[in-house]
Amino acid sequence: MKIRLGYACISETIEGTSSSTYSYTKYKEEKDDKKLERIISSNLFHLQQLLTYNNKNNIHFFRLSSNIIPLATKKEVNFDYFTPYQKNYQKLAELIREKNMRVDFHPSEYCIINSTRKEVVEASFEILNYHYRLLTYLKIKNPILVLHIGSKEFGKEKSITRFAHNFYKLPKEIQEVIAIENDDKSFTIEDCLFLSKLINRPVIFDYHHHYCNPSETSLDEILPKVISTWQETPKMHFSSPKSKLKKEIRSHHDYIDSNEFIKFLGYLKKLGKDIDIMIEAKKKDEAMFRLIRELKYKTEIKFIDDTSFML
Repeated sequence: MKIRLGYACISETIEGTSSSTYSYTKYKEEKDDKKLERIISSNLFHLQQLLTYNNKNNIHFFRLSSNIIPLATKKEVNFDYFTPYQKNYQKLAELIREKNMRVDFHPSEYCIINSTRKEVVEASFEILNYHYRLLTYLKIKNPILVLHIGSKEFGKEKSITRFAHNFYKLPKEIQEVIAIENDDKSFTIEDCLFLSKLINRPVIFDYHHHYCNPSETSLDEILPKVISTWQETPKMHFSSPKSKLKKEIRSHHDYIDSNEFIKFLGYLKKLGKDIDIMIEAKKKDEAMFRLIRELKYKTEIKFIDDTSFML
């Protein structure tokens, strides 16, 4: 079985890879459309540099930043973020296709489709529509938008029902790209598996969230169920807690605990299935490559390129 490692949004190795923003408050003051255009052009250019870096380092799995196009989800700001930038999107799509890079999005915590507030649900739909449009502009194959179940108001059962109810209000094409992830506080991996049966969408297992918010079932029993929700290669998330202190346990560490990761690989090996693992550490690609060096030192794992290995 093949494991591919990836990282999220920003490189710690090369400068200038974070997306610039333009707050709605600032935009209302300035009404500077030219500034907005410059920021979008700059963000797309720096994303091109980042994907070039990924390709040259055989990084096949990457999460895009949600901040590429500022103000795109604000109905009050009406602008075309496709036509003027078609050549940029084309170049980005070519870079993604060059290495068959798997690319996804994880919309922010403000995307809560099971909220009890109508305005929050409507805003969440706008957020999903924006992300979906970018996936199409970049010609992403097998696109994924990662979502948490969200609000647990009025209890888990009603919250999961609200999610399913609102999920089916989404356009069919957006429904078909959503994957559900367990969170570190409210909804366990078992809750996600239950919801998965209601909406027929895959489940992403997050190791750190499971550590903070465990289910009652063993990983040996849970992980095969998670794998069965996927038609394409399953994706999972791995991070380490900042510390074992209760107030910091949910925060991500700068790096990855390689011993804990090796232990997790022991569970995955039993599955005999190719898996993509997103490294969610604060040091981003630096943490991923440090983990890789430790794996080469501590194990006999056979690497097939810079970030992929056989298990």
